[in-house]
Amino acid sequence: MSNEERPLRRGWTTGTCAAAAAKAACAGLLTGEFPDPVEVALPGGQRPAFALARWELRDGEAVAAVVKDAGDDPDVTHGAVMTATVRRGAPGSGITFLAGPGIGTVTRPGLPMPPGEPSINPVPRKMITDGIAEVAGEGADFEVEISVPDGEEMARRTLNARLGVVGGISVLGTTGIVVPYSCSAWIHSIHRGIDVARAAGLQHVSGATGSASEAAAQKHHGLPEIALIDMGDFVGGMLKYIRAHPVSRVTIAGGVAKMSKLAQGMLDVHSNRGAPDLTALAEIALDAGADQHVAERMGSANTVAEAFDIASESGIMIGNEVAVRAWRTAVPVLRDADVELEILIFDREGGLVGRAPFQRHDASRPLNRR
Repeated sequence: MSNEERPLRRGWTTGTCAAAAAKAACAGLLTGEFPDPVEVALPGGQRPAFALARWELRDGEAVAAVVKDAGDDPDVTHGAVMTATVRRGAPGSGITFLAGPGIGTVTRPGLPMPPGEPSINPVPRKMITDGIAEVAGEGADFEVEISVPDGEEMARRTLNARLGVVGGISVLGTTGIVVPYSCSAWIHSIHRGIDVARAAGLQHVSGATGSASEAAAQKHHGLPEIALIDMGDFVGGMLKYIRAHPVSRVTIAGGVAKMSKLAQGMLDVHSNRGAPDLTALAEIALDAGADQHVAERMGSANTVAEAFDIASESGIMIGNEVAVRAWRTAVPVLRDADVELEILIFDREGGLVGRAPFQRHDASRPLNRR
């Protein structure tokens, strides 16, 4: 089987690996023997086993580590050494969690754990608790410290700082399994960004396809950083979450290529999902008064940016019409949510070249272009 035909290999979440390490460390503390490999139960009932990368019995505590394998997913935490240090807890304390080096601490409301808690999400906490119960029985009292060498450096490549998680990565996962290219971590960060903004009382958030359009939208509206959602290509995914967790106003911002794809009906604007239709852009220009020669040049342009430039040089401004069509693609996702949606299109220099103004979805009423 060629590499192209080989199925993508699934991997394991940080939560699964932390749970396996914690179970092994607890066994080592109680018996002096570390199970290797160590089994852990996933939420779906599967019981994978993991080899230990490290184990150590010290005075009053045991340490075990499992290396995270993200499979074929391009995960920034691939290779992270998820390390658990387990100690006896105070009687009646149950399982308590500590953030060791490389694990973040929550500082803002709106995340699954309250401010001051280690950024170890509820499902991983349950997996750790269940794993310890398999070794020590129900109701045991232990202190579990999770740490990750280089976790603080890994966190710089995540959105943790913006979300209010400082000091390292988060321990995540709902199924325990990483599905390659499912972008679950990115979608998770979009959801948490919206949650944090809502918890802070913000009534306007902006989702951008990239850093340049994000900066331009922030400047355009004077938004605080906490209002900025790194939406990437997932326009539909962000709006679905906002439909269920509404804010009053939402701006979608992007460059000419991504917003042209949105205008042509694509709610996922990744380059792998297809190229923008330059012929459709040329037809918009014809509707705006361009002659056939300009339209033909646009249709044979190398890029959307070049097609926009051709139209602009001819005095034809197509940005607003592209924005209106993008709005018409996006706004039905919100359905009857009490949310006003705006589209902003920026050029490569951050200049505003198209806008569809804030308006709620109403299938019976055309968009007001003013």
